[in-house]
Amino acid sequence: MMNDQEEEEFITVRVQDPQIQRQSSWASYVDYKIFLYTNSKAFTVKTSCVRRRYREFEWLRRRLQKNAGLVSLPELPGKKPFLQVNDTEGIERRRQGLQQFLQKILHTTIFLSDSQLHLFLLTQLSTAQIECCVQGHTSFSVTEAILNSAACRKSIAEVVGPVGYECESSPCHTVDNSIKSTAQISEPPEQLAASGRA
Repeated sequence: MMNDQEEEEFITVRVQDPQIQRQSSWASYVDYKIFLYTNSKAFTVKTSCVRRRYREFEWLRRRLQKNAGLVSLPELPGKKPFLQVNDTEGIERRRQGLQQFLQKILHTTIFLSDSQLHLFLLTQLSTAQIECCVQGHTSFSVTEAILNSAACRKSIAEVVGPVGYECESSPCHTVDNSIKSTAQISEPPEQLAASGRA
């Protein structure tokens, strides 16, 4: 019987607010806000709001599958080679599929200990930066990256108000997720935040 003092653990994740990035460019794409709220002991930070694009979800699925062994992962929504940024129905179907993917992942215990998943959901580090961090090739640890990202959100919230369920974008959103040099990888989290890459 559960003690009255003990709360049942929950993990709430929402994929929402699709936005077109680089709209005037031929390289335009859609990214989505991921909102996480939890009281799970598996998470260092209990709430976050980041933005990710479809190809980052593909990367996450590949990385999780590599570490999961025989545990099968849920599928991502089908990929149309050239999803038109003005195809609102297609974008909405993809948003729903991405949300279902994350919900299933977060309710499969084996994935909750994967550092890559935590960095994906709790920081705005690029996928290349996540890989470097997990492999110990950065001057900051996984926990430091997560705590720094939370501190960044907190400091933004103090200036512009609380960053919650309806936040428009991640306060630490990266403009360019590509790593241009090894120097960027070795920057401590506080420098990444200051430069807008955390």
